[in-house]
Amino acid sequence: MNPDSTHSFAARLETTAQKVAATLEALLSDTLLDGEIARPAHLLAAMQHGVLNGGKRLRPFLVVETSRLLGAPEPAAMRVAAALECIHCYSLIHDDLPSMDDDDLRRGQPTVHVAFDEATAILAGDALLTLAFDILSSPETALPAEARLQLVNQLARAAGIGGMVGGQALDLDAERVTPDEAGIVRLQAMKTGALLRYACAAGALAARADDETLARMTRFGEIVGLAFQLADDLLDVTSDTATLGKAAGKDAGRGKGTLVSLHGVAAVRQRLDGLVEEAAALLEPFGPEAETLRQAARFIARRES
Repeated sequence: MNPDSTHSFAARLETTAQKVAATLEALLSDTLLDGEIARPAHLLAAMQHGVLNGGKRLRPFLVVETSRLLGAPEPAAMRVAAALECIHCYSLIHDDLPSMDDDDLRRGQPTVHVAFDEATAILAGDALLTLAFDILSSPETALPAEARLQLVNQLARAAGIGGMVGGQALDLDAERVTPDEAGIVRLQAMKTGALLRYACAAGALAARADDETLARMTRFGEIVGLAFQLADDLLDVTSDTATLGKAAGKDAGRGKGTLVSLHGVAAVRQRLDGLVEEAAALLEPFGPEAETLRQAARFIARRES
């Protein structure tokens, strides 16, 4: 990636992050929706703290870019992106709880249970989870009803027992019994990969793409999901807390097995290079229009925070 393209990609990522943040801010205002009686101020503030706290908004970015590539309308794509970010942020709030990973820092700020309290953090996560499906199913997400139903269904699966939540359960088990390599790959594909896979598939669903295109984008999402987790594992052993905005070295401290601990830093970096090449190959049919997604794969594999 040359310096000019790096700058262009970074600017595009930041612009999308700002648009997503504005969408989320509007959705998390104190304005009541139809059927709502009230929005408790303390709970709403906790939700805002867990969502409107910066971050790259990488998952929403993938939704928006795959939607753009395949021709889905941007306003609808932005709402799909916001729904996915609600799920992601809920998962972080719950992941940080004392009963889970017990983290005090997230994106360089106090975690929700530290800034508020544990019970409020649990409720904030619950509310964000349900808000995501409110957003997707609403007629304001201007897509055909069938497309909205598919988006709801696939997000439920990506976030649930066969996806992120199931992966989190496997992750807790891994603190007691270290899984083998196949177990590590399965855990990571569920806990981290499922939402990234959905992010790329969502653009195809929103664009009502054909089955071949949906399968291609889903596979692209699987690859970047694996790359994201491998890069995360590398950062856990090579970076520091100030750079990451969260505690570094926690996997080793908890005795968690990762592909880095099994194969070493050099082997994982080589694997990341291979994943970037595979991702680029999947995008070949789309030509130059897919360059931003190619850059996204490289960014994910080589990120520094």
